[in-house]
Amino acid sequence: MESLGTTTTAGTAPDGAEPTPAQYLARAVALATENVRRSGGPFGAIVVTADGRVFEGVNRVTANLDPTAHAEVSAIRAACQGIGDFDLSGAVLYTSCEPCPMCLASSLWARIDRVYFAASRHDAADAGFDDAVFYRYFEGDDSDRAVMPVADIELPPAERVAPFTEWQHTATRIEY
Repeated sequence: MESLGTTTTAGTAPDGAEPTPAQYLARAVALATENVRRSGGPFGAIVVTADGRVFEGVNRVTANLDPTAHAEVSAIRAACQGIGDFDLSGAVLYTSCEPCPMCLASSLWARIDRVYFAASRHDAADAGFDDAVFYRYFEGDDSDRAVMPVADIELPPAERVAPFTEWQHTATRIEY
């Protein structure tokens, strides 16, 4: 299986200075363009950790047959593996396109400090990547959720919360 992302050390701009946010964002756009040429999706992302390490990711949805293999998720996965932690506090995500709800949620779970994007969700929709139904799912009323109903099924209370009870009583758990 192809790597989820690549790692580089803190980069330098042509003048020897640290890259600017615009340069990182331009790199994310270039990754996306290169990925299209390799039969991938038109999305690229870079995570720059608090200590300056750089992790790249590209969209591998069709290549990996994985609907969660968006560029942002791939870069987040590479960064977490690279630093050995699921907490990316202090990191910045640069992405070629406005993050979809899944990628935005992944960024929040990873505790990324800031996200910069190039193209908007409307630009993506114009190219055939319309995720408006996902935004409406979270923002809308019940009629917008008809695309995929989500409902609880009643279980006895102790059974329903058994995993959480076990978690709370496990001394070796890792809080997140």
